[in-house]
Amino acid sequence: MTDTPEPGNEAGRPLLDWVLFGLLSTIWAGAYPLTRLAVGKGTETGLPPEWVLPGRLVIGAVVLWTVLIASRKHLPPFRDWRRWRTIVAMGITGSVIPFFFITTAQQTVNSSLAALYTAASPVFVAIGANLMFAEERMTGRTGLGVLLGFVGVGVLFGPDALQGLGSADVIAQVFLLIATLAFAASTLIARAAPPMEAIVFAASYAAVSALTALPMALMVAPAEVNANWINWLGVLGLGLGSSGIAQIVYVTLIARAGATFVSLNGYAIPVISAVLGWVFFHETQSWNALLAFALILTGVWLARTGGRGRLPAQR
Repeated sequence: MTDTPEPGNEAGRPLLDWVLFGLLSTIWAGAYPLTRLAVGKGTETGLPPEWVLPGRLVIGAVVLWTVLIASRKHLPPFRDWRRWRTIVAMGITGSVIPFFFITTAQQTVNSSLAALYTAASPVFVAIGANLMFAEERMTGRTGLGVLLGFVGVGVLFGPDALQGLGSADVIAQVFLLIATLAFAASTLIARAAPPMEAIVFAASYAAVSALTALPMALMVAPAEVNANWINWLGVLGLGLGSSGIAQIVYVTLIARAGATFVSLNGYAIPVISAVLGWVFFHETQSWNALLAFALILTGVWLARTGGRGRLPAQR
């Protein structure tokens, strides 16, 4: 995907960049409370992940394709296997896998905890970038950041995890780790992608992810679903916001300010999600989550600034 990742002086950036940054971070952070609404955690009604995922991805694809058609852009020819291989890999790894596991996990865990797990994705990106790209070799500072990130994930997992590996809460956290790894893999896929216009890339892999997820809806019979309008509103918000509008804001901000600036949302998303979780659902976190928050974000900062390469933004 083409972008212009200029380091820049953050304090001297135009106000519009910061407005777009705040909007993007808020929409992405809001995806976790909206997922909680969709699955109905703690309530008697709720949609299964097999319906939430296709719903949000189809709505997001419609939004992105509307923009694609309005801008008169065109998809790569199907004979261009290099680009389509990347598009398919991005659609499955960057959307279907992580969103399914996050949605499933949020039937059990709080939205703010889910956001905190996925904030650790750049730590795994640093490891993969070190192996894949010569210009992003790990330095001592990056290695320290990775180590701190791993310690933070261990603390976040909780001291009682080994005593209850079969519990729903622990399984949910394993699912969040899988989603985090998938997000990291998708970042590396985007980093290695052949040049494509950003909206073309986003709309094409959104279509792939939507088509891949649609058969999941057939796995759950309508008679088995007990949902109300609030649950469906959560799906609509996810589709229009995180899977649709946020992608447009993302590609716009990447073009204006570069991936390095956008990657700062990794610090903002867990905080915003925690605030939203507390305001709307009275969610609170334990001492180990607060300590993990500090360790992970410190690790991400070191990993992001310690090497020659730059870690792109992560949703």
